[in-house]
Amino acid sequence: MTTSKHPSATDGAGSILSTVSGPSDANLPGSLGVSNPVADRLLDKIPSEQALAADRPYNAGKAGEYGDAARTPLEGETFKPSTHAATGSSASEIIANDKVGDGNPPKGENPTVDPLDRVRVDPSERHLTTNQGVPVADNQHSLKAGLRGPTLLEDFILREKISHFDHERIPERVVHARGSAAHGYFEAYEDLSELTRAVPFAKKGKRTPVFVRFSTVAGERGSTDTARDVRGFAVKFYTEEGNWDLVGNNMPVFFIQDAMKFPDLVHAAKPEPHHAMPQAATAHDTFWDFASLSPEIAHMLMWTMSDRAIPRSYRTMQGFGVHTFRLLNAQGESRFVKFHWTPVAGTHSLVWDEAVRISGADPDFHRRDLWEAIEAGNFPEYELGLQVFTEEEAAGFAFDILDPTKIVPEELVPLRPVGKMVLDRNPDNFFAETEQVAFCTSHVVPGIDFSNDPLLQGRNFSYQDTQLTRLGGPNFHEIPINSPIVQIQNNQRDGFHRQAINRGRVNYEPNSLGGGCPFQSGKMGFTSFPEPVAADKVRGKPELFADHYSQARLFWQSQTPAEQNHIVNAFRFELTRVQTPAVRIRTLALLANVDATLVARVAEGLGLDVPEPLPLATDAPIPTYPPSPALSLLSRPGQAGIKGRRVALLIASGVDDKAVKKQYASLLKDGAVPRMVGNMLGKVTARDGDPIDVEISVEAGPSVMYDAVIVPDGAPAVEALARNAQVLEFLREQYRHGKPILAFGSGSDLLGKAMVPQKLPDGAADPGLFLGDPANADAALAAFKTALAGHRVFARETDPPSI
Repeated sequence: MTTSKHPSATDGAGSILSTVSGPSDANLPGSLGVSNPVADRLLDKIPSEQALAADRPYNAGKAGEYGDAARTPLEGETFKPSTHAATGSSASEIIANDKVGDGNPPKGENPTVDPLDRVRVDPSERHLTTNQGVPVADNQHSLKAGLRGPTLLEDFILREKISHFDHERIPERVVHARGSAAHGYFEAYEDLSELTRAVPFAKKGKRTPVFVRFSTVAGERGSTDTARDVRGFAVKFYTEEGNWDLVGNNMPVFFIQDAMKFPDLVHAAKPEPHHAMPQAATAHDTFWDFASLSPEIAHMLMWTMSDRAIPRSYRTMQGFGVHTFRLLNAQGESRFVKFHWTPVAGTHSLVWDEAVRISGADPDFHRRDLWEAIEAGNFPEYELGLQVFTEEEAAGFAFDILDPTKIVPEELVPLRPVGKMVLDRNPDNFFAETEQVAFCTSHVVPGIDFSNDPLLQGRNFSYQDTQLTRLGGPNFHEIPINSPIVQIQNNQRDGFHRQAINRGRVNYEPNSLGGGCPFQSGKMGFTSFPEPVAADKVRGKPELFADHYSQARLFWQSQTPAEQNHIVNAFRFELTRVQTPAVRIRTLALLANVDATLVARVAEGLGLDVPEPLPLATDAPIPTYPPSPALSLLSRPGQAGIKGRRVALLIASGVDDKAVKKQYASLLKDGAVPRMVGNMLGKVTARDGDPIDVEISVEAGPSVMYDAVIVPDGAPAVEALARNAQVLEFLREQYRHGKPILAFGSGSDLLGKAMVPQKLPDGAADPGLFLGDPANADAALAAFKTALAGHRVFARETDPPSI
């Protein structure tokens, strides 16, 4: 294959921006429509990779593997790339920060075999730290509830020290196994020292390197990205005072109130143990049996049955710290805090039918989207917002802020934007970084502390403990992706996979033979908030935890009608797959305490009468809340326009070449990813006789892979496309899934052949369907882009679907 570059042409740019398919034989683009350092390197990288592959048309050394010739080993063939970028893992490797390096990847070097000085550790004149680089204030005493009280589970310094010692003599995550990740940075908007001494917030403009892992919860490592599930949203901050892991989800609440129930929850949600089905799904008896007997789950059920459980992408997904934490300033003053990540691209979801089809068409859909966006220089961005409130304010709330099944409504405590996170570099190696990264809720830095949330307290133990097995021992902090950017100096030694080679004879403290080093940091180290504790030892929950339904009702009442329809349909689907009638009825009895309309609609879909509500766990009045618009996905359209949105342009011989190329270039300019989609790979002959390359076939790139479709003008092209039932189904699915459709000239005939209505079911004009002609082409494309940047046309939906 021979290729050449056109300095300004954008033909084929969509294929450079994508990781799936490409033209059979094409000239390479000279532009991706926009220019930034990563996109420019990608434009250099892909052609260089292709040229490097073309330099080796066959394996010339193969004949030397047989007979007498095999007795003399041949030197392997080598081929020199035109650019160092060709052999890199990603185009985004040039992005630099304090964790990943200077953005100048080494050439022909393996620094892990450099002299051992690179891993020799000397504690001279260094203070004592944890394995996360957090300064240790007091290394002589465990944290207790009073000087004569019991030792507290939250003492992560004690646990780390003892756990490491316990494992000094010498496998997939149970949950969150399916994940994708990226490097980036967090930049503070302002100095927050009046609230916290945590160094990421020390001054305006301060940047802290981060590594972020997104994940599903229930599925195994090879499961699909688009399963209905909670998504993990875990951020590792590499700060100057050690690593801080903000280990959250894309939902602000959780299923249970106490960590004691976590094994039960996961066992119930996982595949049933007798036959190991179903994978990555809660639509089975054991989950709903557990749920219907655990009414505290009601609020979380509303979230997981909503569109929040099937996000469009990781780029359009909120993140939450879930628990209430503490902020501590240099004066030791404490305030409670809730952490919120809000995507700049807005919150967008899939619809269920689409999510199911994507699972078959591309189970790596979310992973691919994140990778491609970063490689194109379209960096995902998230704003960090804080809800900060005092203990006195918390005491006046109608709920307990230690209850992880409750939110603090934004109308009660508004969000305070404090910084932005940008993901600008893909990992070099999936296993070494994405798979081996270890997040622990107990990894905090001075200025961040825990509340007494019983689920958080248990997570603080569990996460640390699970890494010991998963990563082979207590030295998982020495794996490069987990190591802090500051010195680690302590007396922990040995164990599996030890990397550090410690000098000297001292491995204890206090000591004199090492000059007293490493020495504890005193008040400059991590100190816990001295919360007074005077109570009996008891197993149970506070009374306010017994309100299981008020915030579930708040969530339901805050959704738009379309979102409520999706929640009803999700409950109907999940419970239809349950085999045990008593479990269905019990779940309906739970929903009866949430909302009468909700339970009636779900019951109707199951062919059941509405049962009596489950008994309440408290005689106290159930609080009421006004609807919260912030809980609706549709309240957050975003500010990123059409960046990263995928647009299919259906082409065949006879298509209007000039118009389709103009539309393609215009979409590229605004950051979208257009693809020329045809019946099969190859070239089609345009109306003016010039060939156009098909970038991907409709078979390899079905409708669910795109956010919108354009049907260009050209009667012969329409006739050719109309003969392919996959094309007609492509258009029907675009309509059924509420996506924008733009048809020019005779392209509207193809919509008719696909039986795509030009009006909504109620007879109103369809705000996502655009018909253009040469006279209004620019205006039609502009209107199409506006619709593409927004949410779906949910008004098209009927139950059951009519198209």
